[in-house]
Amino acid sequence: MVAKKKGTGLKQGAGRKMAVTGLVVALVVVFGVALWQFFLRPAAPPIEKADPKQMALPLPELPSIAVLPFTNMSEDPKQEFLCDGITENIITALSKVPRLFVIARNSTFAYKGKPVKVKQISEELGVQYVLEGSVQRSADRIRINAQLIDALKGHHIWAERYDRNLTDIFALQDEITIKILTAVRVKFTEGEQASTIEKYFKGKQGLDCYLKLIEAYGHIQRWNVEDNNLGRRLAEETIAMCPETPLGYVALGWVYHHDYALGNTKSPKETLEKSIELAQKALALDVSAAHGLLCALYAIKGEHDKAIAEGEMAVSFDPGGIDALNEYAWSLNHASRWEEAIPLFQKAIRLNPFGKSSIYRGLGSALLNTGPIEEAVLAYKKAVQRSPNDIVSHIGLAAAYSMMGQEKEARIEAAEVFKINPKFSLDNFSKTLPPAKDQSKRDAFIYALRQAGLQDKPPTAQP
Repeated sequence: MVAKKKGTGLKQGAGRKMAVTGLVVALVVVFGVALWQFFLRPAAPPIEKADPKQMALPLPELPSIAVLPFTNMSEDPKQEFLCDGITENIITALSKVPRLFVIARNSTFAYKGKPVKVKQISEELGVQYVLEGSVQRSADRIRINAQLIDALKGHHIWAERYDRNLTDIFALQDEITIKILTAVRVKFTEGEQASTIEKYFKGKQGLDCYLKLIEAYGHIQRWNVEDNNLGRRLAEETIAMCPETPLGYVALGWVYHHDYALGNTKSPKETLEKSIELAQKALALDVSAAHGLLCALYAIKGEHDKAIAEGEMAVSFDPGGIDALNEYAWSLNHASRWEEAIPLFQKAIRLNPFGKSSIYRGLGSALLNTGPIEEAVLAYKKAVQRSPNDIVSHIGLAAAYSMMGQEKEARIEAAEVFKINPKFSLDNFSKTLPPAKDQSKRDAFIYALRQAGLQDKPPTAQP
């Protein structure tokens, strides 16, 4: 039997008491912090709501935003140039975002240095959202605060603080601009999928590539030949500037996809092959990058099972991605599985009511085949509002009106089709459509377009 050393029991008892005491102190601290945070902490001063009736200008239908000059919180007045540079960078970047109304620099800089309230800015400029911020420098460290405010509701949507080492002013401006640009796109135009894009744009040319890509998609998504050609140039420039970024190849792949769908090619087969090649190149750089594009390409080829599989893959990589949901839903449309497609289109719209026209057009197409046609008309009209020169949306709307027996409205839409493409013909249009699983539905669609005034041959080729 081994005897205990003298004093061991006392030391162990004292140790246990100290541990218990430490735990109690920690719990008291945690409780105190929670009590302060949720009950005793002074509330942020309320933001007075703007009154839409007092707006000097009518609110745009699109999300509208004014970026105020960032405030210099440093003691050195020479830091004003840094504040102005960040503000101008952000305004320039946001101005390139499709489906976003951004007040020009000259208007917002009129408020620089003035103690104005968010309510006043909102009412005088006719915007719902105000972005404001501050810059504070201490030696080689800098702190930038930014907050986005909903002036109509009188509350903050988000606020963020960025603490950085100040080594390269221009690189810092670009980094902060990308952060804020991404946050705004997540909130207003692209949903959560925008947050996955930021990682591709690092380094000196990161912001320039990001903005060029945004501008490219702004044209590509308008669904007409002229804009598609502009998108082609911008996508090619993105690839030249940032060849390691997969999204440039994806954008150019969509250009070739649209070339095929819009009949803007002398060799449809080669155009599809080029688009597939670009998708594969993007996937070689990032396995998650191009499944939505491949989904659309397989659908065009009539390989519905492959298209649906790629759509499912796109959604698995980006469950909240609006584009992924849109392409997956379209693959179901092409496979005549309209009832399954409708809730996916509706989810994409719910995530971003200001989304691109093809989402509303896809919903219109599904409703045209399932009914009620009146709801299909509403969806197509939304698509046209999003992109007035989207020729495919005008075609769908012409068919929907024709099926409802509204001949006058159908012919108005047919006239819009000819306005966008004077050489339009049903023969050429039919060649761009994916093989139909339900030919009777396809025949009814083409017949409705004939009734609307669209002809099999181009106008100049009519006998």
